[in-house]
Amino acid sequence: MQELQHTITTTLDKQLPMVVYRKPGTTTVSLIIQEDQQLHQAIDFSEQGFVFAPFDMEDTHVLIPLDASTTHHYDIDEMGLLKTPPSEPDTETSTAKATHIQLVSKGIAAIRTSELQKVVLSRKHILKTNQTTPETLFIRLLHTYPNAMVYLWFHPVTGIWLGATPETLLQASNTRFKTMALAGTQAYAGSLTVDWGTKERDEQQLVTDEIAHRLTPLSTQIEVGTASTYKAGNLLHLCTLIQGNMETSQSLKNVIEALHPTPAVCGLPKDKAKDFIIQEEGYDRRYYTGFFGELNIPRTINRATSKRNTENSAYKSIKKETHLFVNLRCMEFDKGTATLYVGGGITAASIPAAEWEETVRKTETMSKVL
Repeated sequence: MQELQHTITTTLDKQLPMVVYRKPGTTTVSLIIQEDQQLHQAIDFSEQGFVFAPFDMEDTHVLIPLDASTTHHYDIDEMGLLKTPPSEPDTETSTAKATHIQLVSKGIAAIRTSELQKVVLSRKHILKTNQTTPETLFIRLLHTYPNAMVYLWFHPVTGIWLGATPETLLQASNTRFKTMALAGTQAYAGSLTVDWGTKERDEQQLVTDEIAHRLTPLSTQIEVGTASTYKAGNLLHLCTLIQGNMETSQSLKNVIEALHPTPAVCGLPKDKAKDFIIQEEGYDRRYYTGFFGELNIPRTINRATSKRNTENSAYKSIKKETHLFVNLRCMEFDKGTATLYVGGGITAASIPAAEWEETVRKTETMSKVL
């Protein structure tokens, strides 16, 4: 752990683009460091490396390319991690509460009087970091959220971002892909056996149907699972797995553009929800509710050959793997402050005060490690 922290600190001091991350449920931390400060971009998503993309697809998709970087891997165990310190209750101002409730009320009114079916509305919350370094926060996140995608990203263009996200945008291996529909939130109280209300189940079905609808023209076959309860830190969500095979005429870029932004972070219909967000939220989301992750990483796999081939019982083949995550439960770190981003899905059945409380619970994911 000390070696990892030292390397992160040194890289940040040199202002070199870097990302350090651990995938959900694993004990391997990967660190990718770019050799210089040059800006690389993912243009058609045929590139190889680690991509960090914004909410608005028109903005810059920053790439740390494999061929211009060095990669390190670290094996960790929980006993070597820094424990999360006791956290004091985070205070939210009455102004912030009133502003968000007003925003949610506008969203509900728009849903009831227009074609808008759902809109995901968010806010940001700024906290002091009390001289805590980003590398220390990353180590705490590793310990606190073993089943999340935990990351620390830096690039001179974007600044420092950290997070522990529960949501996969896309996992692809050659032409095979899978994604998830995630919606509904309630606090975890020690059991995965919980009751979900009509509002949450309806919202989850909307998200699932929309994702399947977007992917159907790009796939030879879509397989939609059943909704189940999914634990992410101290929160529970409804989750449905969706998978398929890309048509030969389609590309990874087509699938990404069909998925992003998902109904779980934008709304339905996508264009109308996005317009409402840009006009009414009152701030630029930047990379919050964007996506990030491994892009076209080559993997070597062994495959058995025919038994008749006695001289060579196996052969090696290369496949390209992509694993992208939605940038949720995240913070932007800058000059002694951390900007936390949280939001929730709004439907006609939403209650503004309850939606506010949901965002308060979500801030705990990040604020508890500060």
